[in-house]
Amino acid sequence: MAATADALPGVSYVMPVLNEAMYIEVAIATVLAQDYAGAKELILALGPSTDNTDAIVARLAASDPRITVVHNPDVDIPVGLNRAIRASKHPIIVRVDAHSELEPGYTSRAVETLERTKAANVGGIMHARGKTPFQSAAARGYNSRFGLGGARYHGGGDEGPAESAYLGVFRREVLEEVDYFDETIRRGEDWELNLRIRAAGHTVWFDPELKVTYWPRDSWSKLARQFCATGIWRGELVRRYRGRNPWRFFVPPVLVLNVLASAILLVLQVTGVVGGWGSALASVIYLGPIAYVLLVLWLAFGADRSSKLLDRWFFVVVLPTMHLSWGVGFILGVVRGARDSVDTSRAGI
Repeated sequence: MAATADALPGVSYVMPVLNEAMYIEVAIATVLAQDYAGAKELILALGPSTDNTDAIVARLAASDPRITVVHNPDVDIPVGLNRAIRASKHPIIVRVDAHSELEPGYTSRAVETLERTKAANVGGIMHARGKTPFQSAAARGYNSRFGLGGARYHGGGDEGPAESAYLGVFRREVLEEVDYFDETIRRGEDWELNLRIRAAGHTVWFDPELKVTYWPRDSWSKLARQFCATGIWRGELVRRYRGRNPWRFFVPPVLVLNVLASAILLVLQVTGVVGGWGSALASVIYLGPIAYVLLVLWLAFGADRSSKLLDRWFFVVVLPTMHLSWGVGFILGVVRGARDSVDTSRAGI
């Protein structure tokens, strides 16, 4: 028998918003259209957008009393999330992204999974999609286990305890217990929060039946800036948490260092500084970049023949952009810390 509305816990959706005129209306519509029978509210943490986002949000908020707007002049996502959570009233907190679209049964399934597993946080699969050839190629990178390191919320996997969760459906009391999102972290805040949740003795749970559509950045410059900023903050997290970081964080920076070393060796060989047997032995270093190029070409043209030819060529550009930008950022973050680095891809330029 289905639970009645009175028996179900109320749900508060929290969404940080900045320069999302292309996506925000549909994102909000998928939240409000959830088939969950319990009480619902949506709290938008609105940053100082430079596009038409503010006008769209104002129109939607005026037409639906379930929508509340809190202002986030600091722009940072963790700050906005905390402001939205503190302005909310229900015991279940559902994080939503302005670049995302929820399946109609997402909330009902997530609340049922929370109750069934007694977990503190539940998340599912980020299913990236694209509207243009470039964005479709970026989405393919997100969905590939070679793109973002094989985490289950990208490629799928068995239901069970997890290291982290995409977006997340939380118990409010657990967020209060661990003191919410860390506002000193501008990227990677989800992973860090889930680390503290697990350290406090709670469970983070992956449920592959939960699926969220995600729209990646739609240009090369935005994608490169996003991944560089993410890499910088992952480097900062390694500085803070050292051995508690997964091994996959270190693959892109190793690739960057291998490419850099290969470029230096090539210059030394061409100019005659390095030659003879030493040059031949040192040339082994080229195997890394060569293997990587072959892998990218195989993924683009051999592993998946269903994509359009233009999408495949974009993929050849997109995947190295993701890996190298992330790797460069990671090295910067480890060496000097994140400092005041921000994700300028959200600035609408």
